[in-house]
Amino acid sequence: MAKGSARARVAALVRRLAPGGSAAEHVEAANALARLCNNKVQNRDYVQECGGIAALVVLLAPGGSAAVHEQAAGALLSLCFEHSKNKDAVRECGGVAVLLALLAPGGSAAVHREAAGALSNLCSDNAQNRECVRQCGGVAALEGLLASGGSASTHERAAAALGHLCIDSTQSRDSVRACGGIAALVAQLAPGGSATVQERAAAALANVCAGNATNQDGVRDCGGVAALVALLAPGGPPAVHRRAVAALANACSGNIRSQDSLRSCGGIAALVALLAPGGSAAVHLQAAMALARLCSHSNENQECVGACGGIAALVGLLAPRGPAAVQERAAKALANACAGNALNQDSARECGGVAALVALLAPGGSADLRLWAAWALCNLCTNNTRNQDSIRVCGGIPALVALSNTAAAHKGVAGTLLNMTGESAANREAVRACGGVAALERVLACPSSAAAHMWALSALRNLGQAQAAGGLHGSGFVVQAGQHVFVGVEQP
Repeated sequence: MAKGSARARVAALVRRLAPGGSAAEHVEAANALARLCNNKVQNRDYVQECGGIAALVVLLAPGGSAAVHEQAAGALLSLCFEHSKNKDAVRECGGVAVLLALLAPGGSAAVHREAAGALSNLCSDNAQNRECVRQCGGVAALEGLLASGGSASTHERAAAALGHLCIDSTQSRDSVRACGGIAALVAQLAPGGSATVQERAAAALANVCAGNATNQDGVRDCGGVAALVALLAPGGPPAVHRRAVAALANACSGNIRSQDSLRSCGGIAALVALLAPGGSAAVHLQAAMALARLCSHSNENQECVGACGGIAALVGLLAPRGPAAVQERAAKALANACAGNALNQDSARECGGVAALVALLAPGGSADLRLWAAWALCNLCTNNTRNQDSIRVCGGIPALVALSNTAAAHKGVAGTLLNMTGESAANREAVRACGGVAALERVLACPSSAAAHMWALSALRNLGQAQAAGGLHGSGFVVQAGQHVFVGVEQP
């Protein structure tokens, strides 16, 4: 359809939405607009330009025909899909309040479905609309839909809308908990349910728990941790796996009781299983992230990851030509799993982890990946002379020296070189020969972290370069294992 004829067609349909027309005419025009806007961004522009959004909002007024409400809400759903201007226009026309009114108990199931979908699209990537929905009582209204016996499609859209509402909003997260939304979302994870509903509910729970310890407890106490672990069973849809892993990562981040619950119901073994070769890269990314968080400051989780074969699985993700983002998350997970854990350190070396991490230090890789590979090597060689020697044999020292030109990597570089120079004369000589003294001096000359400066100075002392009396050459002075606590990841 030519541009001019498409716009004319839209304008004609918008005119048919005017008050005074019959319900049948309104239904037909709204439905036609929805179809025209599916996968047609330009037509969405035309509808807004012709005043169609305001006309559709008018049709949502109380007392109208359920059929008209259904088609008008459905048209707004299509109009607001990935269209910022239309989302703003709906809010400015008062559309949020009338859409929420359509969610009242006792209404048409079809109207509930379309209104929930429209609200979900309105809240996606639009902070003003999210706040407007919250202030208009949207959290309770959407929770009511989840708790009702509505269709899977309605539950899917309500869960998606709640998930959007909780992005970057402590108030919405608290409201979800206060109105019973956590239990309602957990109920959607039940075995045998719709995979799409499970995916949306898990995504919502990820956002509900992000940075909210009370909600983390609420998810655990409702059986949510066990329900999410159950969704990780082999053979499930990758999209469900990915969302369930993200929800578990946020539900357990920094929460010892939730981590204990996850571990006791087989969650770590399930996460490790998701790292198997041939799986989805997106699932690998999320599973490695979750394991990184679980191993931060938890000896029990580190041991469980090792016992479940997690070290070898994480090393497998470091293979050449793999996705850089997955390699980065795997390096982070190895850094935390091996921090202060000699068995995991040895396991990483024995399955080729040292060589794989050294290879990731090569110039040309992403800065973040090289940074985390250095940090993982630092933790692998803390108080582990065999790993220190392995780093030297694999060519790690010149690679670390070269990486010292990257300020963000100074902590990992200085920590690893400190560990390397603490006990081994051969390693100290290799560090000197490869320009390690200059590399450590670069760290000191840069406004890096206090820890990086301390470790660089200590490594220089080990190399006999410091002016201070009582140098620590040969003393075995090594950096303590470093760990990183990850911030909750939002899942829109």
